[in-house]
Amino acid sequence: MEIDGVRILTDPVFSDRCSPAPLPGPRRLHPSPVHVDDLPPLVAVVISHDHYDHLDAPTVRALTRLQSAPFVVPLGVGAHLERWNVPAARIIELDWDESVTVNGVRLTAAEARHHSGRGLTSDRTLWASWVMAGENRRVFYSGDSGYFPGYTDIGSAHGPFDVTLMQIGAYGDAWAQIHMTPEQALAAHHDVRGDLLIPLHWATFDLALHPWAEPADRIQDAARATGTPLAVPRPGQRVDADAPPELDGWWRHLA
Repeated sequence: MEIDGVRILTDPVFSDRCSPAPLPGPRRLHPSPVHVDDLPPLVAVVISHDHYDHLDAPTVRALTRLQSAPFVVPLGVGAHLERWNVPAARIIELDWDESVTVNGVRLTAAEARHHSGRGLTSDRTLWASWVMAGENRRVFYSGDSGYFPGYTDIGSAHGPFDVTLMQIGAYGDAWAQIHMTPEQALAAHHDVRGDLLIPLHWATFDLALHPWAEPADRIQDAARATGTPLAVPRPGQRVDADAPPELDGWWRHLA
């Protein structure tokens, strides 16, 4: 995302699969819309938690080689980066409610309801949502999270937001505490005092039992019922917060 003229990348995965191994695991449903070598200069790479579909080792190694931006991560995630030869000077670890300012954008780790772990380890690192506040624009990124009352506190402390990037996919009865449904994502958007809602975490990897297009259908219906500004971009489509693209249901033709 571009905030006040600088660019921040969140949870990048340029690999073909989000998996601890190159062959098993969920595979991308569409090509990456940009190659990691073609990214513009970044001021920060922000990570929400260490699951494989949010923290990708080959991508981190590539960004370490090609960019000079720091990695801003929740507590404990820096140990993964150190093992992948990210210089310590480029790792910034934050606890909830801690902040760092990079190139005029204040990055604050905020609360989320999720979990963490890679391989056989579990919950040894922190997870977070993120507040990204420039002089003129504010963005909220949910990361992965269940719906919880803390969104209202985040909105009171850091809102309003020009844009919220909300997780809407990979929900189910077994994951009700750690992933939001589309309707809950809309409620969280209002809780944090968001304007334009851009839904994430549904289109690139098939991670749940619900139909692939269902999250997009449900968030569109819920947003229309409440008059909430919504943008559902095609992979790689640019969204201008002041003039978002019209909803055209592009995902239905693919489903």
